[in-house]
Amino acid sequence: MGKLDNKVAIITGASQGMGASHAKLFVEEGAKVAITDINAEKGNALADDLGDNVIFIKQDVSSEDDWKKVIAETVDKFGKLDILVNNAGISFNKSLADITTDDYMKIFKINQLSVFLGMKYAAEAMKKNGSGSIVNISSMNGLVGGAIGYTDTKFAVRGMTKAAALQLAGSHIRVNSVHPGVISTPMIHQGDSEEVIKQFAKSIPLQRVAEPEEVSKMVSLPGIR
Repeated sequence: MGKLDNKVAIITGASQGMGASHAKLFVEEGAKVAITDINAEKGNALADDLGDNVIFIKQDVSSEDDWKKVIAETVDKFGKLDILVNNAGISFNKSLADITTDDYMKIFKINQLSVFLGMKYAAEAMKKNGSGSIVNISSMNGLVGGAIGYTDTKFAVRGMTKAAALQLAGSHIRVNSVHPGVISTPMIHQGDSEEVIKQFAKSIPLQRVAEPEEVSKMVSLPGIR
């Protein structure tokens, strides 16, 4: 038996990288999973690979209407919602002087607003079950300084997690945040970041960045209980 047998999960930003890794582990552990992403081609391909217990739903995580759609389609397909993994996120490697207001608002909507919307609408569905688990993917930059915009939103995710955990505890809904360091995903392998990542890895005791699967094992834990 899998550790997530009879659980139903939504994982955002799941067409690649950490989200795809989370989805694969959840399925291996027996969960039924709705994966969402703006990239329909990769999302549908992953859902096909993972089998009958997975559906793909195209989603703009900053859209309130899309959140309502995702929750409704998941419950309609699988009968309930037990777990939400707010995984979708982006980053810009720009300085405070160079980042534009449009850049900043894009980061805010995807990294922060989406987490608020996901918790709001997932909690409504979970209350009907009498329990649930929400896992918000923050970052080590939700604990220490880093890129402008990215750091701001990841600190906010940590704060929202604490606030929601207090408010939803009475409904037996757990809310946790996970704070990965540098993970080998497409997000960090973009532009001219490769050399920066190599230099940063030298400061890590293991002398390497982490793999998505290492984070997935931690993400799955709150849903098991």
